[in-house]
Amino acid sequence: MNRNPNNTDPNASNDTNQKLPMLTLRWESAMPVREAELKARDVNAPTLPDDAHYAIAVYGVPTTMTNGDSKKLADECKKKASLKRDGKKDIVPTSVQVLRREDGPVIVFLFPRSKEITKDDRRIEFDAQIEKLAVTESFYLEDMTYQGKVEL
Repeated sequence: MNRNPNNTDPNASNDTNQKLPMLTLRWESAMPVREAELKARDVNAPTLPDDAHYAIAVYGVPTTMTNGDSKKLADECKKKASLKRDGKKDIVPTSVQVLRREDGPVIVFLFPRSKEITKDDRRIEFDAQIEKLAVTESFYLEDMTYQGKVEL
């Protein structure tokens, strides 16, 4: 349920001679993730507002990309994010939270559970843009089964 969407060497340089950040995507609302955070007593884990949302958290975003107005950044991220399912309408976030942590910012995308995702969807693609950083990751639902149930 944790994924690193960078398919390239994190030490490789891009056109502007900047290193690509090593990102971690976590399906934060999944029961096994929540249980692991409780068990580890992770006080820095994002607090989710309710069970009405799927939550995907992006860790490892450079602090320099999140300096400034958090609300403005969250609004921009909200406009440029979606969950894609084959043959179905994209799910767009209802909100985005920019959380400032000692070990770096965490950006949490909240998608409505009213747009049901089932194991028949097989693959969910998360697409987002955070400043100039494009993030795309596929999640395969057969890999996200916990105690016989798809956990998102």
